[in-house]
Amino acid sequence: MKIRNIYIVFLIFLNSLFIGCSVKKYIPEDEFLYEGAELKLETKERVSDLKAIESEVEGLIRPIPNKKILGMYVGLWAHYKGSKEKPGFINRFLKKKLGQEPVYFSAVDPQRTEELILNRLENRGFFYSVTNSDVTRKEKFAKVDYTVKISAPYTLVNFKIDRDSLEIDKQIIALLEDTQIKEGMRFDLATLQEERLRLDGALKNKGYYNFNQDYLVFEADTNISDTLRKFDLFLRFKKSVPTSGIIPYKIDRIKVFPNYSIDDEREKLDTVFLEGKEFIQGKVVFKPALLDEYILIDSADYFSPEKSRLTSNRLSSIGNYRFVNLRYTELENRGDQGSLEASIYLSPQTKRSVRVELQAVSKSNNFAGPALNVTYRNRNLFLGGESLNITGKFGYETQISSGERAGLNSIELGLKADLIYPRVVFFIPIKERFSYSVPKTKISLGTEYLSRGGLYKLNTFSGNYGYFWNANRFVYHEINPISINVVNLSRTSDEFEEILNKNPFLRSSFDQQFIAGINYTFNYNKLSDKFRTHGIFVASTVDLAGNGINLANRVFGGDPNTFLGLRYAQYSRGDVDFRYYLRMNQKHTIATRLFGGVGIPYGNSNSLPFVKQFFSGGPNSVRAFRIRSIGPGTYRPEEFNLGSFFDQAGDIRLEGNIEYRFPIVSILKGAFFMDAGNVWLMNENEALPGGKFTSKWWNELAVGTGFGLRFDIEFFVIRFDLATPLRVPSLPENERWGNSFDFRDRNWRRENLVFNFAIGYPF
Repeated sequence: MKIRNIYIVFLIFLNSLFIGCSVKKYIPEDEFLYEGAELKLETKERVSDLKAIESEVEGLIRPIPNKKILGMYVGLWAHYKGSKEKPGFINRFLKKKLGQEPVYFSAVDPQRTEELILNRLENRGFFYSVTNSDVTRKEKFAKVDYTVKISAPYTLVNFKIDRDSLEIDKQIIALLEDTQIKEGMRFDLATLQEERLRLDGALKNKGYYNFNQDYLVFEADTNISDTLRKFDLFLRFKKSVPTSGIIPYKIDRIKVFPNYSIDDEREKLDTVFLEGKEFIQGKVVFKPALLDEYILIDSADYFSPEKSRLTSNRLSSIGNYRFVNLRYTELENRGDQGSLEASIYLSPQTKRSVRVELQAVSKSNNFAGPALNVTYRNRNLFLGGESLNITGKFGYETQISSGERAGLNSIELGLKADLIYPRVVFFIPIKERFSYSVPKTKISLGTEYLSRGGLYKLNTFSGNYGYFWNANRFVYHEINPISINVVNLSRTSDEFEEILNKNPFLRSSFDQQFIAGINYTFNYNKLSDKFRTHGIFVASTVDLAGNGINLANRVFGGDPNTFLGLRYAQYSRGDVDFRYYLRMNQKHTIATRLFGGVGIPYGNSNSLPFVKQFFSGGPNSVRAFRIRSIGPGTYRPEEFNLGSFFDQAGDIRLEGNIEYRFPIVSILKGAFFMDAGNVWLMNENEALPGGKFTSKWWNELAVGTGFGLRFDIEFFVIRFDLATPLRVPSLPENERWGNSFDFRDRNWRRENLVFNFAIGYPF
């Protein structure tokens, strides 16, 4: 009965809306509302890309009519209602948010549209096509029907260059071997324009500094047949091309100013000659031998805009320079060849700086809170672009929305030093010539003190040696051949000792005090371009630990389970994070994510170190479940407390998320989302029954849904998500799906509504 009543009310609402959105009475007496146009294409023979041509022609039809929603002019109605003499607050609001200016038939010019269509078809090779239009007026509405009879296209017989006497002619002839202009192709003006652009870029990279695509002209001869629609195509130069535009240029001199300032007096600067380059500076701020490695252009090379651009990129990637400016100056020509002087002006940033930051931190382990960072930075430490960063940190973190797991907070103190070399540092010299950017070497040392909510205190020492670089603007690599963590668990409370005693696997994960290995990270990111319809992000990490130590123990003898008296971890761990964004427009996005990770303990370990384990639930995971409250598998703790917080982690993690993001007003955004996931154990653990990964993993996924609000201030996002579970894997198999959704019941709300606070988007 209730559903029937709702249905009747819905129908009444639709009917009243339909009546209310009628716009006929608002159309001026001497106007007709433009309803749009219909396009019909007729052709006597098959056209391979007819759909593309139809879409292109439809794009020429102007103006665009007012939009309809369910057959009604809602936006137009809102405009008319809000344009009355006394519209009222609601109508003014609707006009501002939904209103559309009316498009009248008086703004339509069918004859001009026909001319545009014919012109576009001629550009596509369909000469002598025919168009006509028919206008239909009914009451206060009008529309246009366009009929286009497409003629047979002109196709190419021969393509030739009109000359071959100069060196540039020979270069063009060689470049035409890769042309897209082929025998039998239809005449297409866009293809010819693309070919001119291709030749222009290729010739410039062969040294033709002053060449311009406008020097080239395509001429089509359609008089080769009286009956067939065929044409010959000729490529020639314009008659007024200057000599400087068709001769190659070589780089005669290269001047580099490593410490450029407009106030410098050139005659007081010292010059160092190295590898055919002049390094001009007063006091040495960058060693010429090191700076030379970043410069890809050489004297006696032909001019190349590609090498020039990459040289600027490489110099900018050092991180020491505020401005990088590469300029060319023409020198005296030598008949059939020109000369250039290249000047590279480098303006350094401030060498030393101190930065104090008060941060709001939201971590992947779902701890959040304020942090104070003080960073000292020294750029160009050894006059080779080296950067030294020393950071001291104080932070307080707590778990937001922790439910029954109260008291999970921490105090963190840390000191870390990073020394970054803008080149590859190896025990043997390596000269890299990466074109896009320069690989950097990073040496890190750090120590950290962590006090976790009265449970335990942890002292950590870490050291890393590795390399990172951008292969292009989408791809990032990082590899650390040496990665060391030494952990000292001290001052454990009686409560925490009891937790460890109940779970030998957990104790083992904390006992592994030495983690040494190699790790590699790969990122492919096409999400940053907001105008890209399809955005893709792929991140993968591989982490291998303990194998080198294990091999050394086998070769040299000693205790196979320890290194320098410390128990070490041995495992292989990897994960993949895939994200896909469908941007329906600049404001509405469907964001999806799939995550899979697995860690395999072996040899010296029967479980992963605690800091390397996976967990599920919380603001950046399955948001309908509280932090670390899912799994492993179908395991359900007797009570949710501090003990279960440490128990509910695993060696395997699978998750999927989908989220529809939309604007609400100004910086306030909204989202509807659904999440699914769980964690599992690689090995059986008697303390965690049901936690082992099996072939029925898909039947053990937790599922939740919800709504979120986000304050998006471009560089900073504060996020609030409210979610409820749809599927609980710890329940009996036939009771896992379902939710009563009794919002009026306080107990239901307390148990089924999960509030999440976080900084930044979840994915």
